[in-house]
Amino acid sequence: MTHTDLLIVGAGLAAASLVDELRDAGDERSVLVVGDENERPYERPGLSKGVLLGNDPMESVYVHEADHYDSRSVQTSWDDAVESIDPDNRTARLASGTEVSYTDLVLATGATPRRLPIEGMDLPGVHTLRRMPDSAAIKATFGEGKHLVIIGAGWIGLEVAAAARQAGTEVTVLEMATVPLAGPLGPQLGEYFGRLHTDHGVDLRTGMSAAAIEGTDAVTGVRVGMETVPADAVVVAVGAAPNTKLAESAELDVDNGILVDERLRAGDNIYAIGDVANAVNTALGERIRVEHWDNAIRQGKLAARVLVGSDDVYDWQPYFFTDQYDLGMEYVGRSTPADEVVTRGDIDSGEFLAFWLRSGVLTAAMNVNIWDVSDQLREHIGREIDPARLADPQVPIEDL
Repeated sequence: MTHTDLLIVGAGLAAASLVDELRDAGDERSVLVVGDENERPYERPGLSKGVLLGNDPMESVYVHEADHYDSRSVQTSWDDAVESIDPDNRTARLASGTEVSYTDLVLATGATPRRLPIEGMDLPGVHTLRRMPDSAAIKATFGEGKHLVIIGAGWIGLEVAAAARQAGTEVTVLEMATVPLAGPLGPQLGEYFGRLHTDHGVDLRTGMSAAAIEGTDAVTGVRVGMETVPADAVVVAVGAAPNTKLAESAELDVDNGILVDERLRAGDNIYAIGDVANAVNTALGERIRVEHWDNAIRQGKLAARVLVGSDDVYDWQPYFFTDQYDLGMEYVGRSTPADEVVTRGDIDSGEFLAFWLRSGVLTAAMNVNIWDVSDQLREHIGREIDPARLADPQVPIEDL
């Protein structure tokens, strides 16, 4: 059995962020990062954006060069999943048979794309998007004369649709809700994103669900009601489920992720970060689980600071961004579909701000093709603000 002071299970962006913050703080404890992919840590947003568009090489998604972890005296074990952990004895067993004892354990096991309980999910040509090979396989289906069906009009589904259309692919998007993105954005802004895609030639069908994926040796279509929509390939983009199996087997508290406190602690000397962590957010006063790039970086850094003795807590507003066609957007905060929406600027121009209010209090803000304002918008979340000031372009953002 080998020993490490810190065992990090999962080799994604959150793990990379933790390692860098720890070493930047001068902490020299021994660290072992174990990942189930045969890849060093990489950033996932590029898989549905620049790489899928063909603008960036696959290598661009790596967080660091291959020798980075050796240079920081960090041990790594890629393509060797942790199969079990024993919190009482502070040990872990890897798929390779290696046993590791640890002082502190960080679970950064991420999430897995959800599958649909319908016939045909296992047919060749049916894809989900999470890992590097997924992005390459989906990109290979693009092209003139090809027809792609995307099930789900969330962020991943719409980013794939945009990339496919820009490659000349015919695209049909099936969405159960009446408008795309109704959950995070509400109906008005959801309709805006729907129009963005239909204006670019996407056949967007809302209020519809896939009954089956059809084909014999490969996918040929998706059945919707009595109709079959032809498909050379299908992308299922219906969200992701946190990878909690390891935590459950260790009898940690799990409910839509691993339950952790405001310092990301799941138990004695055990922490969870990134997509898998259902954490107490002190700024919001509630538990949230966030599956975005910014959160992975910030929680990795927070875990490192907690490990070296800081009193810092999970106290920031959620943030995410998207790129679709010529639209770039950043969103900060946490709104609900019932919140009041106030816009500043002409939505049809493609350059505007949007604000969400609940009982007069700003819950979220979004900048569309207007840049260098996200940090200013973040500062106003949680404040009571007159909607007229939000809508008035003559009121500087910093003075809201």
